[in-house]
Amino acid sequence: MSLQPIKVWGHAGTPNPLKVVMILEELKLPYEHTFLDLKELKNEPYTSINPNGRVPAIEDPNTGISIWESGAIIEYLLETYDKENTISFPAGSKEHFQSRQWLHYQMSGQGPYFGQAAWFTIYHSEKVPSAVDRYFNEIRRVTGVLDKILEGKEYLVGEKYSYADAVFVPWYDVVAFLWSAEIGVEKNFPHVDAWLRRIQARPAISRALDDKAKARAAEGK
Repeated sequence: MSLQPIKVWGHAGTPNPLKVVMILEELKLPYEHTFLDLKELKNEPYTSINPNGRVPAIEDPNTGISIWESGAIIEYLLETYDKENTISFPAGSKEHFQSRQWLHYQMSGQGPYFGQAAWFTIYHSEKVPSAVDRYFNEIRRVTGVLDKILEGKEYLVGEKYSYADAVFVPWYDVVAFLWSAEIGVEKNFPHVDAWLRRIQARPAISRALDDKAKARAAEGK
């Protein structure tokens, strides 16, 4: 039975929906990606889908389920559609729990700190150098954790690529776009740099990044 496209709501200037798109691409699931502007996020009809007024959110017509929060969406997609563990691991295995560990680290460590760096360098009404310094240092700290773990390894969990690797890519795309000189991933974190290049070379990841770049260019981001 053919699947109906999964509806994805995103915003061109926000990296979190890209995590979801990457997983959809990896699992070869049909989807429709709708880019909303900031005003639409805080008003109906979108707030009936996500009352928090943020992206991403999905609506899956194949199951009748709507979900928001990127980590919850990814767990849903894996449990529903990755029965062969193409980019995940068997339930209950050591690798299953380790990959969830990295997903939660991305959501609690990478996302908030990198996001605050973006806020204070782009959106905040006042220049606050101490805040920028704090969050740039947090980017370096988080990246240092990954760099140490990746020494002598190709991927974060086990010996195969998984969703745990993919979820870190969107915010590092932002780093490369905005703060390449300040953070210096290639120079200062060589294991992370090599890992990112491996992941970005995957066709599914490359397609997702290209689509995001086109949407960002269309909105002048």
